[in-house]
Amino acid sequence: VSKGDHSSGLKEFSGLAPGMSELPDDGYRLYLECLFDELSIEVKVLFDRRDPASLLWPRRQALTRLLAILNQSDLASVWDQDETIGWVYQYFNSDADRKKARYDDKGRPRPPQNGYDLAVRNQFFTSRYVVEFLTDNTLGRIWYEMRQGDTQLVERCSYLVRRPTEVFLKEDEESPEQKADEDLSQEGLLLQPVYIPFRATKDPRDLKILDPACGSGHFLLYCFDLLLTIYEEAWHDHDCPPPKDVPEPNLGTPARQLREDYRTIRALRKAVPGLILRHNLHGIDIDARCAQIAAFALWMRAQRAYNEFGFDRASRPAIRKTNIAIAEPMPGETDLLKEFTSTLQPPLLGQLVEVIFEKMLLAGEAGSLLKIEEELRDAIAKAREQWAHGPQAEQMSLFAAERPKADQLRFDLSGITDDRFWQEAEAQTTAALRQFSEARADGTAFRRSLFADDASRGFAFIDLCRQEYDVALMNPPFGEATTAVYELQQRQYNGAHGDLFASFVRRSTSLLGKHGRLGAITSRAFLLAPRMSAFRETDFLPFVDVLADLGLGVMDEAFVEACAFILAPSITDDCFWVCDALRCDNKATALSQCGVAGGEQWLAVMRRTFLKLPGSAIIYRIPSESIASLASLPTFEPVAGTAREGMRTFADERFVRLAWEVHPDDIGVERRWRRYAKGGEFALYWGDLPLLLTFDSLNELPFWCRC
Repeated sequence: VSKGDHSSGLKEFSGLAPGMSELPDDGYRLYLECLFDELSIEVKVLFDRRDPASLLWPRRQALTRLLAILNQSDLASVWDQDETIGWVYQYFNSDADRKKARYDDKGRPRPPQNGYDLAVRNQFFTSRYVVEFLTDNTLGRIWYEMRQGDTQLVERCSYLVRRPTEVFLKEDEESPEQKADEDLSQEGLLLQPVYIPFRATKDPRDLKILDPACGSGHFLLYCFDLLLTIYEEAWHDHDCPPPKDVPEPNLGTPARQLREDYRTIRALRKAVPGLILRHNLHGIDIDARCAQIAAFALWMRAQRAYNEFGFDRASRPAIRKTNIAIAEPMPGETDLLKEFTSTLQPPLLGQLVEVIFEKMLLAGEAGSLLKIEEELRDAIAKAREQWAHGPQAEQMSLFAAERPKADQLRFDLSGITDDRFWQEAEAQTTAALRQFSEARADGTAFRRSLFADDASRGFAFIDLCRQEYDVALMNPPFGEATTAVYELQQRQYNGAHGDLFASFVRRSTSLLGKHGRLGAITSRAFLLAPRMSAFRETDFLPFVDVLADLGLGVMDEAFVEACAFILAPSITDDCFWVCDALRCDNKATALSQCGVAGGEQWLAVMRRTFLKLPGSAIIYRIPSESIASLASLPTFEPVAGTAREGMRTFADERFVRLAWEVHPDDIGVERRWRRYAKGGEFALYWGDLPLLLTFDSLNELPFWCRC
């Protein structure tokens, strides 16, 4: 298709319809639209010609220029990569859009004002090696432990962290009591036995992965790669149990092993791309276009898998479902909602739907941070409590302390005669929410989902929030939140509300199963920042398994020092791994040296060490004698003094210059320019002072300075 009216596909198409040559562009537009119709059988919205966006069509000159760019020889290899479409989308928003999302009209930094600002400020491409590192040590590690090391993923996962003395425990076998000596050397710590608790094997269809801020789906694409291997290994394992969840409605009984549902390896390979998208991969984002791109990228990855397995286009099963959800309010207006809920019985069911509808208004800003499943359970619990206390409780208001308009909404408990209703209340409410989101009041379909079996928009987010996951992977937004989201953080994420990423970590951990694992790349500022001490003590240090301190140059376009880490809520080991890659030119190589022996940048450290330090600061290179001093001696504040930020000009471009910009005769204590200590690059013993400062006003500066 990519050569315009000279495309080979168009020539073949024109042979079947000779009249095409009479059209102005030789029928190229009609040819593409016919292809769109074919693709839209599976991929809705992006290729649906009935969508309003599809009415726009570029002029011939613009289309010709675009095709010329896409066909450049130096871009040929790019189109084979799964991540390309997501990488391109990072630059969909212009520099002006980014600037507007970060600064006010006078150029001063400002917090995000809405969900759009949040999305634009946090669109940073995650480097492939970081994606692999985090996925290898979450999904890869889980399957590695289920197979007790007997898996192809040992060779497939280049960044899988393993200890040299791992001991896999048998079922019902407990690890012996042991506590590592804090004075042990690195060699001694490496030789300490590491007992891996028994992890029961799962049917691959029961493995659930969530990216709560999925962007264009980079983590999910690499998970797809690993899942292809996992499915085949499970199929060859005669002892692999059947799934707990219903895998495929048309396969009959759900309690069958993978190899019973798919008798040959070819039958499995024909089904597995669709199985992965239907059962394993889940993503949420507040940016609708991002979510569409993620789902489309996964569809293209599935098509590549079919191609590698040798299935031609005609024999491939249609991909009918993904689990990529847009965090957005429920569709429809308030009057439509009232009309719908008035038909529900008992009346309380309609009230519960209205509560969730109201709570969902913040979904477009809060995204995965919105605990919509807890809001529903809390509302049901309060209503049940009133029902249990008798008719006089029916006049109690709902969430009186939290909702300003709560006194206008009272529980109507009529029609509830026994306890059976409460056992099914959550399921009935979610079913009603699904019904409302799928249809408008006039009865026409309200679907704008990408695939035929996808949950409808609005409800899809609720559906994902009610599930439990084995793996959470993310490059979450960081920094400030909107005012409404910050208030939500203070209420529901106290201690992790100082930064958006910390709230995302706590939220995602709560969605994990007992033996789940979380992988994230974030700013490294939380390792030392005093305001993050509660997060370190509560959410990080008790669960961290691997920490990679990466520094600058990791998140494209973001001047942020980064770190990546793995959290495991069920971890029992005293020690965790640290990779110190701050000063490594090739950070990917440093991370890949994490095999059985570990590389030069890899350290084994004890988590309880940091809990002794003031604020539980994570200073992994600190000597043991310094730890003892910091733990026992009084701190500078408030005993000896107060440490605060030094002098700031608030306008460096006016008052600060480099030393070589000013004549030496003008530099000195009693002269216009004076030496200015403002920080700089790391230096162990000496730091040069290359900056100069003037106290003169702007009008008194030389002309060239004012320019």
